[in-house]
Amino acid sequence: MEAISDICNSATNAAEMSAREFYRFSEFIYSQCGIKISGAKKIMLESRLRRRLRCLDMKSYAEYGNYLFSSKGMQDELVHMIDVVTTNKTDFYREPEHFDYLVRYAVPELAQSFGAGPGKPLMAWSAGCSTGEEPYTLAMVMNEFAERYTDMKFRYSILATDISTRALDKALFAIYDRDSAEPLPANLKDKYLMKSKDRSRGLVRIVPVLRQLVKFKRLNFMDADFGIREPMDIIFCRNVLIYFDRQTQEKLINKFSRYLVPNGYMFIGHSESMNGMNVPFVAVAPAIYRRISIENRQELERI
Repeated sequence: MEAISDICNSATNAAEMSAREFYRFSEFIYSQCGIKISGAKKIMLESRLRRRLRCLDMKSYAEYGNYLFSSKGMQDELVHMIDVVTTNKTDFYREPEHFDYLVRYAVPELAQSFGAGPGKPLMAWSAGCSTGEEPYTLAMVMNEFAERYTDMKFRYSILATDISTRALDKALFAIYDRDSAEPLPANLKDKYLMKSKDRSRGLVRIVPVLRQLVKFKRLNFMDADFGIREPMDIIFCRNVLIYFDRQTQEKLINKFSRYLVPNGYMFIGHSESMNGMNVPFVAVAPAIYRRISIENRQELERI
């Protein structure tokens, strides 16, 4: 691993990416991932792809493009290219009001009215989970709910997906810098994080009981079929839609609705919105939506 790292971090004399090469890469990324990279982000794309040139000991973006678009490149390199161009930003307990709404309103409603939890496991999906902080936070608050209401015999399962294999690898190991866990309430940190024996390393790890309750899977939102057979009760897809253009956002939200039970909840980022979209959701709180039929939504809008 050290030898590979040395190669990937070594200097490269790659020439500047031409306008034609940028167009070729950006259109390909859009077709593969749905992510629109504008001309203003050309330098960012150059910088990120340069990491792959270093790893492959290539001298130009043209050489890299020829390899990437070959049959061998599509098989061996595509996943690595996606890893370096996608943004993996997340935090523990991010936007805490969402987790408060989840356990105060969404979970009790789904449990009492639809049996999700007591009758059958409540299914939650962290879509675009990055390095795992969000699904593990979900597991913490769900576990707290289950322990608070033991008479309900509440059960839950969490699916976490991302397009980046690099991010998923870190999520599976569940090892984080201690400072990154600071947003968590003290009781959750004490209960669900194991400290490294070598305190000088400043690392923590998610306890095994939570790691067992989160299933990680690689998933590309551009795939026609997500391969998810169990309908979800709750979907967290926060601060992910911002990377797509409006048309792609609407298509994705409609696609998500097909994997969500009627009356299920979808949480998005506070900088995101479904306003003006023809999607089967109605807002119930800031950046929190509930799935209804298109007919019911149109009826509500007329009232």
